[in-house]
Amino acid sequence: MDGMANDISAVVEADRVHVWHHLSQHKQYETVDPRVIVEGKGMRVWDAKGKEHLDAVSGAVWTVNVGYGRESIANAVRDQLLRMNYFAGAAGTVPGAIFAKRLIEKMPGMSRVYYNNSGSEANEKVYKMVRQISHRHHGGKKNKILFRERDYHGTTIANLAAGGQFQRNMQYGPFPDGFVMVPHCLEYRAQWDGADYGLRAANAIEEVILREGADTIGCLVLEPVTAGGGVIVPPAGYWERVQEICQKYDILLHIDEVVCGVGRTGTWFGYQHYGVRPDFVTMAKGVASGYAAIACTVTTEAVFDMFKDDPSDPMSYFRDISTFGGCTGGPAAAIENMRIIEDEGLLDNTLRMGDRLMANLHGLMDKHKVIGDVRGKGLFCGAELVADRGTKEPADEKKVQAVVADCMAQGVIIGATNRSVPGFNNTLCLSPALIATPDDIDQITDAIDAALGRVFA
Repeated sequence: MDGMANDISAVVEADRVHVWHHLSQHKQYETVDPRVIVEGKGMRVWDAKGKEHLDAVSGAVWTVNVGYGRESIANAVRDQLLRMNYFAGAAGTVPGAIFAKRLIEKMPGMSRVYYNNSGSEANEKVYKMVRQISHRHHGGKKNKILFRERDYHGTTIANLAAGGQFQRNMQYGPFPDGFVMVPHCLEYRAQWDGADYGLRAANAIEEVILREGADTIGCLVLEPVTAGGGVIVPPAGYWERVQEICQKYDILLHIDEVVCGVGRTGTWFGYQHYGVRPDFVTMAKGVASGYAAIACTVTTEAVFDMFKDDPSDPMSYFRDISTFGGCTGGPAAAIENMRIIEDEGLLDNTLRMGDRLMANLHGLMDKHKVIGDVRGKGLFCGAELVADRGTKEPADEKKVQAVVADCMAQGVIIGATNRSVPGFNNTLCLSPALIATPDDIDQITDAIDAALGRVFA
């Protein structure tokens, strides 16, 4: 930041005049400066005014898993770019081959890695694979894709069609056919009475399959832990039953690990908590912790084999490309990112610090009646705010955002569900880097404590 000190006002002005920010109403920037983040180190970032913030959401969108300022990742990327920066994915590269091998070693049952550029693109590849399998192996049947209410899979039109967050989908239709929603599994917002809620929520998927016709369903896509839809950890028994249903009806299972993947929940992948055996796994954010753009669509060998059954047929292979899937900086960064997680024991740290974070949140729940529910897995946690615990009426969205703003003023960046499920954008979201210390965790929850006390006084 030192070299930019004299020029930072010009940077802020250039941002105001020329940059179109994500998820932002820009009218505000006519009277206030846009926030420009200038520097990061470890768990902390500094803005253009020099203010320090503890980042409890890993780059605002669950990405910077190993923290900021990792010189070894930067060096790995630099060295690779000088040696060979890019070649189209029809050919291989050294870091692409090495990372694919190391990744598959963490994913028993999976075998093939298709490189692309973003989580949205990684998921889109699965939909295209499913559709091509439908045409080549099912006579055009089994082409529908089931998705779950409250889940989110990306920003493309197809991913919005497969998106269970209605507010994000508004004004972007009409959407393509063949995407069918199944109910969410948030027990706190129970849709059914009785015991064994996880089993009941999974059986609701089977009911949709029977309604649509099993011979029309090709794939079910689910997040292992629902992220932006409210940090929803599936109830006990849910995943086991989902696996049974997919096997019973010959439906491919696609796990979207874009948020949960590469350590966020304390295992390499969120689905590995549940003994699930997916056919597709997609990932992006934490794969290289934001040091380079990379996303992966990972499949089993059985899926892969369906695209090479007839080499004499020019339509028999996956006729797809991702231009920036050929960038070598991504897998180079991912190799070093994985080494750091292993050598520094960050999966174990995630479990320990996740336990501390959940304990602290439960402590806040005892103190603040506005917290209706606390849930999470590893360093991926949420606290749902309510106006009344008895009725579970959601807290006013403006007050939820006021809590986020209060924490920001204290120098702690937290998140909250927003532009997601109308009327239910009321969950605080926390996903600090996997390097978090006990002091970091306590600072995060102390800030939330103070914010809740002021906003809901």
